[in-house]
Amino acid sequence: MTFSRASAVAGILAAGLLFPQPAGAQDAEEEEYKPQLPEVSIYKAMLDANKQTGWIQFRNYDDRQLIYFTALQTMHCRLSEIRYSINSDALDKRFPLAKCNPQIPFNLPADETAEYVYISLPANEAKTLTIQAVWDDGAGSEIVVYKPCDNVGDATCAAIKTIKKPSNLLPQPMPADSPVRGVQSPIPGKTFSEPKPASASRPAAE
Repeated sequence: MTFSRASAVAGILAAGLLFPQPAGAQDAEEEEYKPQLPEVSIYKAMLDANKQTGWIQFRNYDDRQLIYFTALQTMHCRLSEIRYSINSDALDKRFPLAKCNPQIPFNLPADETAEYVYISLPANEAKTLTIQAVWDDGAGSEIVVYKPCDNVGDATCAAIKTIKKPSNLLPQPMPADSPVRGVQSPIPGKTFSEPKPASASRPAAE
């Protein structure tokens, strides 16, 4: 019984040597895996989960008012813009987005200058901050108006003042402006129109 089983195994191995797998099959097994970004639904769930505690955070520190964009920056691989405005609903400013690395899609960028982490204002300047996230396909989130929390000292905190629905359709970004299209193949049959220039943009790829 043992001899028969050993003979069968030897026969299979010999057949593999005499009749090797086609080159295409070998190439398919050895093809290098390319990292894929998580589905945009995951990012949208993250955005919604962070809404109550704040897409941004206010902090009083060293006679300055710091406003952190950390929560949104962790979603930079699926965003094309972060639109915001101080003490108005104009959404006329853009917070810069880091270059997306699909291997670490949720990581904050290494940034000694804090350009991708917070903005610094004179103490108590921002009474409100209006903000909207724009996804890589040009769709805009709801618009949230935040205000600093009361009596929290120098702790980071934000409170929702109002929530607005987008009133106008947003321009869709060009393929080059989309962090997803930089690492994944185009979607068949989908076209894009050129957006208006933003005051802050993603760093150019090396």
